[in-house]
Amino acid sequence: MFSTFAIVITLLLLMFFAYRGYSVLILAPIMATLAVLLSGDFLSTIPVYTDVFMGALSGFLLKFFPIFLLGALFGRLMADSGAATAIANTVVAKLGASKAILAVILVCAILTYGGVSLFVVAFAIYPIAKDLFKAADVPKRLIPAAIALGSFTFTMTALPGTPAIQNAIPIPYYNTNVFAAPILGIIGGTIMFICGWLWLQSRARKANAAGEGYGQHDEEDVGGVGAIKKENDTLSTHHTSFTIAMIPLILVIGLNAVLTYAVFPSMDFSGLQTQFPELNIAGSLGLWSIIISLVVACIVLIVLRIGHWNNLQKTINRGTYDSMLPIFNTASEVGYGAVIASLAGFLIIRDSILNLTPDNPLISEAVAMTTLAGITGSSSGGLSIALSTLGADYLRMALAAGIDPELMHRVAVMAAGGLDTLPHSGAVITLLAICGLTHKQSYLNVAMVTMVIPLIAVVAVITLGTMFGSF
Repeated sequence: MFSTFAIVITLLLLMFFAYRGYSVLILAPIMATLAVLLSGDFLSTIPVYTDVFMGALSGFLLKFFPIFLLGALFGRLMADSGAATAIANTVVAKLGASKAILAVILVCAILTYGGVSLFVVAFAIYPIAKDLFKAADVPKRLIPAAIALGSFTFTMTALPGTPAIQNAIPIPYYNTNVFAAPILGIIGGTIMFICGWLWLQSRARKANAAGEGYGQHDEEDVGGVGAIKKENDTLSTHHTSFTIAMIPLILVIGLNAVLTYAVFPSMDFSGLQTQFPELNIAGSLGLWSIIISLVVACIVLIVLRIGHWNNLQKTINRGTYDSMLPIFNTASEVGYGAVIASLAGFLIIRDSILNLTPDNPLISEAVAMTTLAGITGSSSGGLSIALSTLGADYLRMALAAGIDPELMHRVAVMAAGGLDTLPHSGAVITLLAICGLTHKQSYLNVAMVTMVIPLIAVVAVITLGTMFGSF
């Protein structure tokens, strides 16, 4: 009983202090230690930290550090080369100011589906979105929701092949790849996109009918965007064409697909298995394809812009540093989850979750993923904690029920993208800061397009998957 109480208390404290802005890097080990102390196990406090917490943290780094590093580097290269701006300007020019909301959603979707970090996208697109919404006289308070819809939802969790870290995390647990359950992913992504777009359009029409326009805002270098944009403009000396800008994005998805469906299946890995007997080949191929795709895309983008970089070294260094905080935040949350899983009280919680719907583990999995994502304020954090503690159980239950692991993969990722944007979410807080808006002004619409509608899409995918299986 004390152990279960300790888990609940530390989870609530983690959520509270994360909302207050304290770093998860220090919060996670403190809350893990507190959970052990409240459970009455004083003697094992230090060993739990050095062995369990740090063991889980290092294990996560071992699996996913290359993807975080390459993803951040690729995003920085796209931003500093002018490629992200070129894509944004082209889409905006084609659609025009009258379709301001759709233009922002599509620009963010193209960039994030191509592998650009959502934070890089937010910084790069906000200045364009601001001018576009002002020209169309659409309320500025809708900009965060438009950016979030294009960046935090269907391209992050649903569309097959997305290189987002969320889509990579289930791979070693379910022996799947980033294209898992592709048609169901497309259906879920379509629901998120269309319903989210229609919602924002209806809010804009309602505001227009009430006489509300863009509004009066003090936009003197909001969120430091002005300084960042000015600095980025000096890092590439020539304009990047739309065609050149799209090549690296297409490479990330296209090469990933070729490796997943053509190259790797035709290769004989028996020699590699002999050389590395403990290597899980099936659980590694999906990660290898992402790593190779991102490496090639980064090299191609650098080569395409050779002679046009003012300071390539600075861009590469910044991209490298950009990866550090996200991966260590997530790894710390995984360490916290491992400590929680080692407590006696977790057995009660685990059995309650697993037995929630014993005949359909998809529902139980979705509840576990979105609940932990909500508590941590992070889809990747919640997904990592849930799979590291329950992944083996869910795989066993899925195989026993005749459910394709690919369907488990897609439901897990989409569910993690549900409650991850509660008010304390770091992504939401950062986005609102970039836009110079408050929770009171914009959060309702952000919540609608990033939580309510995505959870509806999850229900649709679970229903279709239960009825027809994975496809």
